[in-house]
Amino acid sequence: MKIYNHTPKISIILFNLILGFLLSGVVYGQKVSLQDSLDITVKKSTYWWAGVINHGDKMPLKTPYQANFNSNYGNQVQPLMLSSKGEVIWSEHPYQLDFAPGRLQIKGSVQYYKGKGTLRDAYLYASRTYFPPSGKIPDPLLFTNPQYNTWIELIYDQNQKDVLAYAEGIIANGLPAGVLMIDDNWQEDYGKWNFHQGRFPDPKKMIDELHDMGFKVMVWVCPFVSPDCDVYRDLTNKGYLVTDVSGEPAIVRWWNGASALLDLTNPDAFDWFKSQLDKLITEYGVDGFKLDAGDFEYYKDVNSFKQDATAEEHSELFGKIGLSYPLNEYRAMWKMGGQPLAERLRDKGHSFDALQLLVPNMLTAGLMGYYFSCPDMIGGGEFTAFLDDAVLDQELIVRSAQCHALMPMMQFSVAPWRVLDEIHFAAVKKSVAIREKYKDYILELAFNAAKTGEPIMRPMEFAYPDQGYAVIIDQFLLGSQLLVAPVLNKGAAVRRVVIPKGRWKSFDGQIISGPKTVDVSVSLDDLPFFELMD
Repeated sequence: MKIYNHTPKISIILFNLILGFLLSGVVYGQKVSLQDSLDITVKKSTYWWAGVINHGDKMPLKTPYQANFNSNYGNQVQPLMLSSKGEVIWSEHPYQLDFAPGRLQIKGSVQYYKGKGTLRDAYLYASRTYFPPSGKIPDPLLFTNPQYNTWIELIYDQNQKDVLAYAEGIIANGLPAGVLMIDDNWQEDYGKWNFHQGRFPDPKKMIDELHDMGFKVMVWVCPFVSPDCDVYRDLTNKGYLVTDVSGEPAIVRWWNGASALLDLTNPDAFDWFKSQLDKLITEYGVDGFKLDAGDFEYYKDVNSFKQDATAEEHSELFGKIGLSYPLNEYRAMWKMGGQPLAERLRDKGHSFDALQLLVPNMLTAGLMGYYFSCPDMIGGGEFTAFLDDAVLDQELIVRSAQCHALMPMMQFSVAPWRVLDEIHFAAVKKSVAIREKYKDYILELAFNAAKTGEPIMRPMEFAYPDQGYAVIIDQFLLGSQLLVAPVLNKGAAVRRVVIPKGRWKSFDGQIISGPKTVDVSVSLDDLPFFELMD
């Protein structure tokens, strides 16, 4: 049957006027107000989340807390606050927040939307108003399969022979191929983005072999330029580097030493950097890039091509590089929520204390529009914990893999077949099998996020408001159908789980009717999760 649309043009015009009115801030009879500062009385029943991803374990705010959005705290930030009662605070610029129980103070020019509703209402208003979804996702392989990063295994000794051996070990030990990231020091120098000939005698052949094994290949890059290489002299002459007070290229100290820094406010420098990445794709077959650094602190007290450029703007421009490459990853970011960028939590230590940060930090990332997120590396990304004299905790690596298994992304670095005994490695492989079972669902959620802005991982309060769930930060919802409660404590034999309303099928086959709190028995290879039946 053919359906004809007889909607008169006047109705379409009226609809667009109403939609524009809603998006301008008039919802539930409330308007956005512009404030030079805010002083809000916070009732005990109201909770606030702030856009500092590395402080996710402090969200929602319950104890005295201060943050200044002039710092990215080593991870993504978003100049946003959301309340459980539908309120939104946003600014295009950094501001200072001070919270104490009962009071929230903001110093800086902000937009305040005094909504009436829930955390979800606040989030969806902020999403459509300030960081609307792009309709695109990063490369689907980042979601469906585990990722593998060469950092922990090779550290600064990235080389062709060992990269291939790492990839071959993945396949030989029964793990599926996925995205493989070649980390720092594959290159000739910082800013000189070609494979080091001594360590990579035939990079094109290596990448062809990795492709034949089923991998896509990313390489690590950054906006720094070594002052001891010929590229530095060329970029200096072209004016592509930020400068100091003398007008010479600023030498910035970072974790790998002291380097010059690209000035991406100069469109020609922006295009130059992209041309170097494009060359890696066309000449070697590289598939994408891990774009590291970009932290605000490196752009402070420098002069730029754009005279009024802020440190945050430099970081945002570095983020925009990744929009050209569906296979990307970032650790530091400013105001790029809703975009098809893979955002990784900052490196975590090898400890159960660090493991317990993953869920709250990932939940905060999703609430701030960074829903295409990755929870660092399994077992931790701080390499000093894996040096020769380090003592590894096999149980921790298993629990970390389980925590990743039903998050938007799952990333290995330390080779589990090398450091685990048979029992612990079997438990890790079981977590990978769980992800395999639900990978289509995870990918569906990613596409849904790109279309609607709904986060992939959601706190309990997001879906079940005003039921006492706001402060639960050790379990999460994956979409609306899965409740996940990973084991986060060493030696745990029991996991307490808060089950919301509905009938839920447990990982061990039981049917549980909520709302209720249950204690479930867990063994080493158990990841407690529950699927909503109706």
